[in-house]
Amino acid sequence: MKFEIRTATPADRETIQRLIAISARELSRGYYSEEHISAALKSVYGVDSMLVEDGTYFVAETDGTIIGCGGWSKRKTLFGGDQFSKRDAGLLDPRLEAAKIRAFFVHPTFARHGIGRAILDRCEAEATRHGFISLELMSTLPGVEFYRAAGYVATDPIFYDAAGVPLKFVPMKKMLLQ
Repeated sequence: MKFEIRTATPADRETIQRLIAISARELSRGYYSEEHISAALKSVYGVDSMLVEDGTYFVAETDGTIIGCGGWSKRKTLFGGDQFSKRDAGLLDPRLEAAKIRAFFVHPTFARHGIGRAILDRCEAEATRHGFISLELMSTLPGVEFYRAAGYVATDPIFYDAAGVPLKFVPMKKMLLQ
């Protein structure tokens, strides 16, 4: 399958938001209930405008259609879109702190075609270029095996309270080769 990865722009915001909803609803089935997915879309999943502004969020396109997205961050916030209340825009020290892998979503029609991996490879290369020696992320349950296959190591799952609905996430880490 042919696709191109490019840096996301503010003009992509609405398309990305729709992609996130479709991806979450379809690819999370069997991992989360409809109640969990709806709560996540309202309080956690969404576009993080800071990533777009920083130029660290990417989209995959085929024939002009956005089919995947994901990014990395040099900021302290580990997860959550603009609507997420626990945000910290402070910058990380690449020598001491891990860059954050953030907000990966692929359209269900195009899942398991290497799109997520291509975006992840780009993120890892960019973080390395900016001096980071490690990465961390907060994986949804459907993403754990994807990240594990890319060399990330899981720690103990956590539960995040999304408006009274407990969402299970898995923190994961990876050291980068310098």
